[in-house]
Amino acid sequence: MVKFTLGAILALLCVSLPASAAHAGESARKPAVKKSKATPRRQSMVLQAGASVPRERTVRRVMVVNGKRKVVYQKVTNVGEGLARPTMGDLAGLHLTRDPLDLKSNVAFVLDQANSEILFEKNAGVALPIASITKMMTGLVVVEANQDMNEILTVTDEDVDHAKFSSSRLRVGAQLTRANMLHIALMSSENRAASALGRHYPGGLPAFVDAMNAKAQALGMTDTHYVDSSGLSKMNVASARDLAKLAMAAYQHPVLREYSTDAKAVVEANGRPMQFGTTNRLIATPGWEIGLQKTGFINEAGRCMLMQAVIQGRAVIMVLLDAKGSAARAADAGRMRKWLEALKPAGLSTDVLGGGTVSGGNLGGGTVSGGMSPAVAADVSGGGNPAYSAGM
Repeated sequence: MVKFTLGAILALLCVSLPASAAHAGESARKPAVKKSKATPRRQSMVLQAGASVPRERTVRRVMVVNGKRKVVYQKVTNVGEGLARPTMGDLAGLHLTRDPLDLKSNVAFVLDQANSEILFEKNAGVALPIASITKMMTGLVVVEANQDMNEILTVTDEDVDHAKFSSSRLRVGAQLTRANMLHIALMSSENRAASALGRHYPGGLPAFVDAMNAKAQALGMTDTHYVDSSGLSKMNVASARDLAKLAMAAYQHPVLREYSTDAKAVVEANGRPMQFGTTNRLIATPGWEIGLQKTGFINEAGRCMLMQAVIQGRAVIMVLLDAKGSAARAADAGRMRKWLEALKPAGLSTDVLGGGTVSGGNLGGGTVSGGMSPAVAADVSGGGNPAYSAGM
């Protein structure tokens, strides 16, 4: 009986073991569930959420105050491209204005330099921040003040941008001639150079800014106001129409034409050579014949450009304000150029030199005297029929 019982137990064990082994083998053959499959999606969601959130960090800055170095720590925020702050033009609704060239600039203005005929305008009467285009007026005031261009000027802490912390290659203590300061202010948009030029004016920077505003009024630039010589403040404002008047006046000075259109130059600072380059990529672009130019950028203004160019025999003044990126600004100039090439009538004169001066601002009812041949300047402040006009 005992033997029978033991045999039955052994038989049951033999039956259960293969079944367990089969279940174990089946479990081994089952593919493992990869929990990480959901991970990429979760990571993607985290990245997308993080991309729209500004990141704050602390930056160490070294400042010079009263000749002593001072270390300060400031919190700055990196804002993603999707959260970029709107420009003053955007806030005014100028980006809603459409044009046939699909320009990315909120403002555009093109003028025939020879006869003051308006060829293209888009929001050209709105006063907006103009950033470093301000430096063209700085140059005009410096040249017309007949100051000694060989005088050595020194960069001080007063020339350092403590508001926007813009970069500069000129250190505090750098010494350059007034000519070299003017050269790199126009060609390379050197902010400390522009500030130093204003400080070394009789009466200092306040008197220099007053002279800038007085010159603007003399040229009929009624929508223009300056508060500094560099253009870093958003309070430096002008309309595109006013900037065309500035370009007409500045073009009369060969030194402003030369310095603003150099592709690169070597200047001496403290007796050592420093190489600077232009901020305008069109200067080195084949096919462009540019006689005067200035670019500008601050967040409130967007990308800006003031330019005199000859396009298929026609000398024009071109103003582009508030473009979204330097590439977009250059592309807009290219679109405008192609449009003008198709528009150009035959037999146009490009004789715009002759040493004359702009009197009273020929865009606002004044006249152009001497050297602005062949036609008498038209009053384009409210009349005329431009080839294209849109916006404010």
